Amino acid sequence: QVQRVESGGGWVQAGGSLTLPCIVFGSTSELLTMAWFRQVPGKERVGVSCIRWNGDSTLYEDSVKGRFTISRDNAKNTLYLQMNGLKPEDTAMYFCAAARLAYGLAPDAYTYWGQGTQVTVSS
Repeated sequence: QVQRVESGGGWVQAGGSLTLPCIVFGSTSELLTMAWFRQVPGKERVGVSCIRWNGDSTLYEDSVKGRFTISRDNAKNTLYLQMNGLKPEDTAMYFCAAARLAYGLAPDAYTYWGQGTQVTVSS
């Protein structure tokens, strides 16, 4: 059983790069998909990218295609989001999430969530 997920973030200048790690604690055998979401105050949580836990399939939201890369290290139970070419509009709270049955970028499909980490991109 997955107990929790954790994620870390930070601050960066526009054009810079940042990598978000997300560690999954507990059994990952039941997981199908891992994903990153982001949310700004007053707006809905939006899917950024997802990846199958035991496969290579990935999805990206249009605004991050070509700039963000999702990956995972199953041996370390860790999900990553490599963010390059960051823009001020990427500023948001980023959440990692895990799903047992779903694949995609709909928040309702995800069961386990990290506490969120703030990413701030200054212009």
